[in-house]
Amino acid sequence: MPLSPLSAGLPLPMSHRVGRLLGYYMLQVPNKQRRNALINIRLCLPELSEHEALRFRERSLAEYGKTYLEIAHLWLRPAEQVLSLIRGVSGGELVERKSGHGVIVLSPHLGAWELAGLYLSSLGPTTTFYKPQQFLDSMIQAARGRRGATLAPTTAHGIRKLIQALRRGEYVGILPDQEPKGKTGAVFAPFFGVPAYTMLLVNRLARATGARVAFLFAERLSAGRGYHIHCIEAPAEVSAHDEVEAATALNLGIAQCVRVCPEQYIWPYKRFRTRPPGFPQVYQGPL
Repeated sequence: MPLSPLSAGLPLPMSHRVGRLLGYYMLQVPNKQRRNALINIRLCLPELSEHEALRFRERSLAEYGKTYLEIAHLWLRPAEQVLSLIRGVSGGELVERKSGHGVIVLSPHLGAWELAGLYLSSLGPTTTFYKPQQFLDSMIQAARGRRGATLAPTTAHGIRKLIQALRRGEYVGILPDQEPKGKTGAVFAPFFGVPAYTMLLVNRLARATGARVAFLFAERLSAGRGYHIHCIEAPAEVSAHDEVEAATALNLGIAQCVRVCPEQYIWPYKRFRTRPPGFPQVYQGPL
């Protein structure tokens, strides 16, 4: 991941142009990213013809390349400079804190999720759930904590920190579309009609604290013009007592976000790596 001061110094339009070139390179050279992206596109968007699916993959890998190149810009520049790239906000009232109740804010891997997290922490006290990294952890903490966010690791201790923050009436930020590890805390629920191993953390936090749930993501605008923040209300069923119903509602909300700017979702991610019993593995075949 190019995180050098040199890449951070590139103007955003230039960073995105280089990212498009990276996406074009990934399209030309056999690799798992281009294979897995096409598999996911075929599974999730069956209404596309084969020609349309290939063209969609081409556009999505261009956006995937931009994601890699812009990360240095979003992490290493001053917070106010990064936040100034936001050109507008839709539905901002959906993430306002009311009556002392906390808000669970979900940011899928769509568009510039690092900017989405920074924007959230600029609104008020925020605790974000994250997976510690062996080599980039100090950089992640510094980047995501620029506006005072507290980082909670993906451990039992981290979950307790999320609950405490919500009971104080604060924000909690979660990336909701990663495949959970282990055999507990998740169920299979449809994502674009395909069974996906889906976290129950959001449901359990909402039920335990009474917190509202909303989605927030940053759409990447064309020609490096900046970003637009979208806030979308989560389906009420994310707080349902039935776990499959709750997980289905969570994935429905994620899909609703993805359909706003579908090429900007991370289609190469192996979202369907874990399969229900009797289902064949999908990430196979020629690169």
